[in-house]
Amino acid sequence: MLGGIGAQELLLILLVVLLLFGAKRIPEIAQGMGKGIREFKKAMRDAKDEINDVDHPAKPKIEKKDEPGGPTQG
Repeated sequence: MLGGIGAQELLLILLVVLLLFGAKRIPEIAQGMGKGIREFKKAMRDAKDEINDVDHPAKPKIEKKDEPGGPTQG
């Protein structure tokens, strides 16, 4: 499983967390952990994008202008 952690160990950890924090605080803790994980993943994605932008800069856009002598309206 998770590095040698079995079902009995996970149950014991859950029981200890329940005793330490209480049933009402566990959802708050889980929500905070989820938010932290999301922020970490976003930071990693932003850093990766920034590295890619430095390695491969965007090509400048070239606008085509109407050349003189082209078709005219009138």
